[in-house]
Amino acid sequence: MSLKAPKRSQKVSLAIAYLCYIAALLSLLTAIYRGTTLGTEDPIFASLVASVVFFIGCGIVLHVIGAVDLPDLKIDQNKRK
Repeated sequence: MSLKAPKRSQKVSLAIAYLCYIAALLSLLTAIYRGTTLGTEDPIFASLVASVVFFIGCGIVLHVIGAVDLPDLKIDQNKRK
């Protein structure tokens, strides 16, 4: 059993997953900054923390899609005849 190279759409999913991780890190750093300067009761702080959770969740899902070994689901036309 050999591992196949990921398909193009899987590579795109993996790249977007890494972008989501970077966005989560930037949102986290911004949330920490806003929390220390304006306090944690600021609505912008709450939206930044929600953005961190969202970006991490998207990153995990896209990372799994990009890293899994998907089978080839194409129907072979030669076998149908």
